[in-house]
Amino acid sequence: MDKTYHPQSIEQHWYQTWENSGYFAPSGHGEPYCIMLPPPNVTGSLHMGHGFGFTLIDVLIRYQRMCGKNTLWQTGTDHAGIATQMVVERKLNAQHKTRHDLGREAFVKKIWEWKEESGGQITRQLRRLGASMDWQRERFTMDPELSYAVREVFIRLYEEGLIYRGKRLVNWDPVLLTAISDLEVINEEEDGKLWHIRYPLANGKDHIIVATTRPETLLGDVAIAVHPDDERYKHLVGKQVQLPLTDRTIPVIADNYVDPLFGTGCVKITPAHDFNDYAVGARHGFEPINIFTPTAHLNENTPPAYQGMERFKAREQIVKDLEAHGLIEKVDKHKLKVPRGDRSHTVIEPYLTYQWYVQSKPLAEPAIRAVENGDIRFVPDNWNKTYFQWMHNIEDWCISRQLWWGHRIPVWYDESGKSYVGHDESDVRQRYQLAEDLPLKQDEDVLDTWFSSALWPFSSLGWPEQTADFKTFFPTNVLVTGFDIIFFWVARMIMMSLKFTGRVPFQQVYITGLIRDAEGHKMSKSKGNVLDPIDLIDGISLDELVQKRTYGLMQPVMAQKITKATQKEFPEGIPGYGTDALRFTFCSVASYTREIRFDINRLAGYRNFCNKLWNASRYVLMNTEGHDTGSDPTAAMAFSLPDRWILSRLQNTIEEAHAALQQYRFDLLAQALYDFTWNEFCDWYLELSKPILTSQESTTEQLRGTRHTLVNVLETLLRLLHPLMPFITEEIWQRIAPLTGKEGKTIMLQSYPQPDSRFINETAVRELEWIKQVVIAIRTIRSEMNISPGKQLSVLFRKGTESDKHNTEQHQHLLMTLAKLASINWLLADETPPQAATAFVSELEIFIPLAGFINKEEESARLNKEIGKLQKDLSLIENKLNNPQFVDKAPAEVVAKERARQEELTSTLFKLRKRLEQVMAF
Repeated sequence: MDKTYHPQSIEQHWYQTWENSGYFAPSGHGEPYCIMLPPPNVTGSLHMGHGFGFTLIDVLIRYQRMCGKNTLWQTGTDHAGIATQMVVERKLNAQHKTRHDLGREAFVKKIWEWKEESGGQITRQLRRLGASMDWQRERFTMDPELSYAVREVFIRLYEEGLIYRGKRLVNWDPVLLTAISDLEVINEEEDGKLWHIRYPLANGKDHIIVATTRPETLLGDVAIAVHPDDERYKHLVGKQVQLPLTDRTIPVIADNYVDPLFGTGCVKITPAHDFNDYAVGARHGFEPINIFTPTAHLNENTPPAYQGMERFKAREQIVKDLEAHGLIEKVDKHKLKVPRGDRSHTVIEPYLTYQWYVQSKPLAEPAIRAVENGDIRFVPDNWNKTYFQWMHNIEDWCISRQLWWGHRIPVWYDESGKSYVGHDESDVRQRYQLAEDLPLKQDEDVLDTWFSSALWPFSSLGWPEQTADFKTFFPTNVLVTGFDIIFFWVARMIMMSLKFTGRVPFQQVYITGLIRDAEGHKMSKSKGNVLDPIDLIDGISLDELVQKRTYGLMQPVMAQKITKATQKEFPEGIPGYGTDALRFTFCSVASYTREIRFDINRLAGYRNFCNKLWNASRYVLMNTEGHDTGSDPTAAMAFSLPDRWILSRLQNTIEEAHAALQQYRFDLLAQALYDFTWNEFCDWYLELSKPILTSQESTTEQLRGTRHTLVNVLETLLRLLHPLMPFITEEIWQRIAPLTGKEGKTIMLQSYPQPDSRFINETAVRELEWIKQVVIAIRTIRSEMNISPGKQLSVLFRKGTESDKHNTEQHQHLLMTLAKLASINWLLADETPPQAATAFVSELEIFIPLAGFINKEEESARLNKEIGKLQKDLSLIENKLNNPQFVDKAPAEVVAKERARQEELTSTLFKLRKRLEQVMAF
């Protein structure tokens, strides 16, 4: 093996080997196990959320594959209607063209061409991440077979009366000119205003004051609402008010929706432009008045003076006109949530329009029961509440989008407007027995992307055909996804699967937290804190990273801010840590928490872990290659205490790994494997093996036993680690496996380790743990007293139990080698030791006479200097924390860091002063 671990030199080689050899395909043997890839957008590139979630899925897939399951990770991508259409439209705009210049058919053809050329970026990146998907089964949501399934579902729902066309309020994007889902709306707090407007009573004697953040929509008001119990306004209920700037009057109504404590306690009701107002208007029988065009300009339902104005220009003019008429009472500054489209970034308009809907309640009822009766289990189970809350309050689902890219709605109209539903025009004519010369025109809209995504678990396996894959792998085993799409995707998959297959789509839903940066902030381009998993794997220079983070930003101030923050965080860029280190980091943070902080310092630590494993393997190979490692089962072997101890601890670790994986506790899995690898195998067992391998007194059987243990524990450990760190484990396993007698072309098709009770040895564990405690106690004294690690010490033991004396006698050679001792002597229980540093291991007292090992004056001077420096640092921090200006105004995380540093310095100073007391006592 090379002296240094270079991930870039092995990763792509092994991935190509695995894929070309067909190792990712189902084996055809064993119990079926299937996970669906949440299909990423075909336009997309790998972000941290993808990297995190897909790593966890791959760990499960590799684990189950090694456990002998017939394993399928079904892969594919989503056509992503709006996102993909926008990408191609931007390309056309750069050529000073629009999609309308091309026409629908030519434009859609352009999108398909772009998809073939550029749409595979994310699949290439997934390969870099080590994702062991069966690429031969890759699907696209607009493949012919999947498109057929989409149309079939639409037709069946329509025929049952569960799909209908109606005029209702939707989230409308006035730039993209389409309805969008709630998930595509970003509600962020912005600075705004609250206008208090006087609405004169129709009798001219008084007025009522209404507070609103959108004065332009008053032109669409149909009523003023007050709370029924609000004594201030009871006498006005039923009266008419003059709608400002118009010739209309509107009534005052009472409704429990009104919060009497907000604003003036009076609310304008504008059903065509507010979702809550729509519900109030429906309760009271008001006809909504739409005042906007699709591009958010004022329409013919407004006074002529405002018609054709853009909505925010109209706001300015309306406020001026209200002021001119003396109808503005006051204006307050006001923080409000502004809905913006996640693609266009424009303010979304609640808009009244004809759309296609799915009646959701009949589909939701069996989906609720499936979770209630345990057919589907959420992990962690607290997400049940979120699921039930949404499902019990479900609204009908708007499934139409005013786009050209996507699954076109399979509805045709004749010249009278009568609608017909079918797979294509020929199917429609046959179903409805229509004449060939009857003109038909297909609906212009396409289906919401979530409609086809809701069918993914069964459409990607071949439904509605009863394919072999569908029969074998459906229902799937687990869905791994974030909590932000429990309703938009998870719930809809459950509803559709139960409706069309009669079965749940998956048995468990593992809900992951969402990846945040180290400070807990959402990763976003506007914040400049986005990390690209591929950059973390390969590395990126500071200049390239800055350019990447500021690319496309129009505001120079924001770009400058992001540049400075990036330079501070990564002064030399990102060095590149390799895929295995990144995957292990993702697993280490995958707890049950709602939000997960990603600290790049942990990534550096796990790159060191890869190095540790690499160097440990080199040590094992150097001490076993060309030697007898006991692969012949008839050869006699003698196992030392360290051999018996590490074999016993290995069985415990195997048990922990299985338990963690079954509970989806990837963090506990990573911690257990890290602790065993670094602390027990590398730091202790390898050191404990040296006295045996180097001693002239070791027998052939003892040497064979230790070498056998070295190669077999390492080989087992590599299989334990493989699902998390596939590349480094494969590279090392290829060299280690022959020494154990194992056969096979790849580690990924080997069996996952199972615990073997024959190797569990509590006595060996107890004795070895005692040795570790004694050695650690002596090493701690060395460190605290600044004694060279290579200096041999004489140690005195006093008191202790019979077990301590037995262990000392049996394992003196190990103690003296590991602790670098010249001698071990026992004092009588009442014998007074010389001046010495002292440590305790339970009842055993350990004394290290220090005469001749330290210079009292030099050591005390050094300690006093260190104490003085730390005391100065502590005083600065205490002054900060005693300053109310700092504590009250600094960010909470900054104050918390200062308090943690205060505790750390206080603890260190205490230890240094105790050490100084010891030195001065000599």
